[in-house]
Amino acid sequence: MKQINTGHLSRSFNLDRDAKIDEEKRTVQLSFSSDMPVERWFGMEVLDHSPESVNLERLNDGAPLLMDHDATDQIGRVEQAMVDGKRGTAVVRFSKSARGSEIFNDVVDGIRQNISVGYRINEMELDQERSTEEEEYYVAKRWSPFEISVVGVPADSQVGVGRAEGEENMTTITNFVEKQMSEEVKTDPVVSAPTVDVEKATRDAVEADRQRTAEVDKIVDIHPELSGAAREFKRSNKPIGEFRKIALETISKAKPQEAAIADTSIGMTPEETRNFSVVRAINALVTNDWSKAGLEKEASIATGEKLGKTARGFFMPTEVQQRDLTVGTATAGGHTVSTDLLSGSFIDMLRNKMTVMDLGATMLTDLQGNVAIPRQTGGATAYWVAESGAVTESAAAFDQVSMSGKTVGAFSDISRKLLLQSSIDIESFVRNDLATTLAIELDRAAIHGSGSSNQPTGILATSGIGNVAGGTNGAAPTYAHIVGLETQVAQDNADTGSLNYLTNSKVRGKLLQTEKASNTAQFVWGDNNTMRGYNAAVSNQVSSTLTKGNQSLSSAIIFGNFADLLIGMWGGLDIAVDTSTGSTSGTVRVVALQDVDIAVRHAESFAAMLDALTA
Repeated sequence: MKQINTGHLSRSFNLDRDAKIDEEKRTVQLSFSSDMPVERWFGMEVLDHSPESVNLERLNDGAPLLMDHDATDQIGRVEQAMVDGKRGTAVVRFSKSARGSEIFNDVVDGIRQNISVGYRINEMELDQERSTEEEEYYVAKRWSPFEISVVGVPADSQVGVGRAEGEENMTTITNFVEKQMSEEVKTDPVVSAPTVDVEKATRDAVEADRQRTAEVDKIVDIHPELSGAAREFKRSNKPIGEFRKIALETISKAKPQEAAIADTSIGMTPEETRNFSVVRAINALVTNDWSKAGLEKEASIATGEKLGKTARGFFMPTEVQQRDLTVGTATAGGHTVSTDLLSGSFIDMLRNKMTVMDLGATMLTDLQGNVAIPRQTGGATAYWVAESGAVTESAAAFDQVSMSGKTVGAFSDISRKLLLQSSIDIESFVRNDLATTLAIELDRAAIHGSGSSNQPTGILATSGIGNVAGGTNGAAPTYAHIVGLETQVAQDNADTGSLNYLTNSKVRGKLLQTEKASNTAQFVWGDNNTMRGYNAAVSNQVSSTLTKGNQSLSSAIIFGNFADLLIGMWGGLDIAVDTSTGSTSGTVRVVALQDVDIAVRHAESFAAMLDALTA
């Protein structure tokens, strides 16, 4: 038995041969696979199309229809997939977004004719009857397609696309007869050659290569930008240390968080972005009448298709959240005042209302899927060597911080009469109110998120941050405690970046009256809200009711590099309405739902005192 790392593969087909197009439903029936042999690096690959061999679960669960296998460029979804023993067929539906419509029109017009399927092989068998000494045939007895793509230039059917990312992508090959080692065994002229266990030597060689490949794949998992270099490296016989050098050089030059960001925009024009009205969409939800909110409905549907989700109310697209809505006379919304429609975007409103953002926290928007933020946990080691001596090989250590969307909900009660207004100021007011409600909870979660009960993990719940303790039952904060916080961060070489303090108003009041040393009239909390030259921010989101010993009146003081606090946001803002809760008072409860996550990239970047007493 042997393992071959096949990873993500693809095959290409010509659309015209089998396509059945329904322009009204925006669907296309097409072939996405066949049992035709394809040359791969390990031999000829044949896909078994019997129903028990093909796992269609992912395709039939609304798998994406992509452009050029780009996960950030979804243009539709798979409606239905099936196999008939010889080939795989599917019905795909194109999105109504501008991008989806563009590609669909090209398909209808016969401009784009190439289709490709992305798949992973789970189990493969050597076909003894078809195989020859020159060419081995392997039949995929279990394989799983996971996306279908429209491609501009089809993948070369003679070359495998990609190698696997990790051990989980290993393909088990049964009925495989290992070839004998080709290397000659050197013998002494007098002494007969020793007996060589060829089978064991082969297994050892395969295992060594597997470990080398697994190490490369582990690095590529964290740094996908190295996948091209990894493919070249795997073909060589170079030691793993050579690839580590490549990785370190790439990491030092890259901005890794940018790789985690995907474009979830739907192709709205600047005019459509300006004309999108949150108030109009909310009114449509309240009355269940979308006749005056056609733009908002279409944008919401397109955003949902891009995200692969169904809105509880309506989605506010990425463009509307991120772009300033300025200038011009809008006709669709009845806005006739030629002035700035909004002073800033929704995302900017959100940022401006979060204390942690003021301190330098990093916000990642437009995320898709689970996100792995890479980090280096250990570096290469330097050595002094003798003349002509060899440098001892040392390995850098890598891991990653994972982020996955968690839904936060916040609501605001707005009067029905207010929603009937078409004023530009009311539009801004409603957006501002929604941003405020979300910002308050995100701010709290960034500080105190428990990491359980569907919450993200905030700074104070992050394992490994520095700790300065006051006493068994807490203690009043002193200058020594403040110095201790800085020391905790500095001793881990993390005292760089956006270094700031964060606490609540009670602690500030206490430290404004606490001298650095007796009878000096120099107080710990300095002028202009600073401590020891660092900015000191105040937020009542920082708890003053923490438990320590026999009391529950402790406050937190946080010091650290807030640039290492990551706040991720997935997709569009989902806005729903509740008309029953405030029905007797004439109000509508507007609920804002957003998929977010919070993570600390380096725990060493923060230290906290959790038992500061202020009374």
